[in-house]
Amino acid sequence: MASSLRSSNRVVRTLATDHRPLTTVPSREKLGLIAGNGRFPFLILDAARARGFEVVVAAIKEETAPEIECSGAASVHWLSLGELSKLIETFKNAGVHRAIMAGQVKHKQIFSSIKPDWRLAKLLLSLRARNTDALLGAVAKVLGDEGIVLENSTSFLELLLARAGVLSERAPTDEEKKNITYGRAVARHLAQFDIGQTVVVAETACVAVEAMEGTDATIERAGQLMHSLEGDASTLSRALTIIKIAKPDQDMRFDVPVIGVKTIEVMRAAGATCLALDAGKCLLLDGDAIVQAANGAKISIVAE
Repeated sequence: MASSLRSSNRVVRTLATDHRPLTTVPSREKLGLIAGNGRFPFLILDAARARGFEVVVAAIKEETAPEIECSGAASVHWLSLGELSKLIETFKNAGVHRAIMAGQVKHKQIFSSIKPDWRLAKLLLSLRARNTDALLGAVAKVLGDEGIVLENSTSFLELLLARAGVLSERAPTDEEKKNITYGRAVARHLAQFDIGQTVVVAETACVAVEAMEGTDATIERAGQLMHSLEGDASTLSRALTIIKIAKPDQDMRFDVPVIGVKTIEVMRAAGATCLALDAGKCLLLDGDAIVQAANGAKISIVAE
C-alpha cells in the first residue's frame, strides 16, 4: 500500500494545480469523504486538501485501508457499512454539508454479515431492485434530505478521466476492434440492468461478464477459462479484449468506472491484449503509470 500511496501523491501534485470553478469554494470549507477501498479515497483526500478543504473522513471498517488515519484528514471516523444513521450523525456533528463517495465497496458485502441499522434496513426494504444504482441512489437521497449534498466523485480528478483516442503506443488490431464493437454492444445492454460494467471478449465471443465480483475478478475468471482450453490449437483465440464502460446516464456521484496499474497486471496474467474504455467517464487512478504498464505489456488501450 505504501508504494501505491507514493504513486497517488505524484498524481495529486499535478491535480493540485488544476483550480477549476467546479470545485472552487471558500477556504477551509468542510468536505465529507465516504471512503471505500483502494487508492481512490486517498487521491480525493489529497486533492481536496490541496484546494483548501478540511476533509472529514467516514472510513468503512470493512473496506478502507488503515493508512487513511495518517493521510492528513481533519478527522477520521470508523463506521460499519451498515451504519447509515451514524454516518449522517458524524457529518452533521462535524458541520459537513457536502460529501463525496470514493473507493469501491464490494456489492456482496451488503448481503453478507453486515448488520444494517434501522435507517439502512428501512432503505433496503424500500428498494425495488437491489443493484448498485438503486442502493447508492437511495443513500444519496437520504443524505440530501439531511442537508448533505453528494457531489460527483470525479469533482477533483477531472485530469485523470480517460481522454478520447488511443492512449497506448499500440493501437488495437482489426480483430481487437471487432471485439470492442461486439463487446460494447453487449455491455450497453447489460449496463441498462446495472449488472456490471465489464465484458471480456475473444474473437467476438463473450467469455465473461461482470456481476458482483468486480472488474479484476471478472478478468481473472476469463483468463482461467482460456487457460483451461485443451490443446495448443482452438477454434477460440486465447487473446482477450476487455471492455469497461459507463452505464447509460451514468451517475457520476458513485460507481464510476475505475482502472489502475493492477488492472493491467491482471490483464497480462489473463492473456488480455486490449482494453477499451469510455472517454471522459473512466478514471485512470495511476495516471500515466497505467499507460506505461500497458506499453510494457504490449497491451492496447483505447477510449471512445
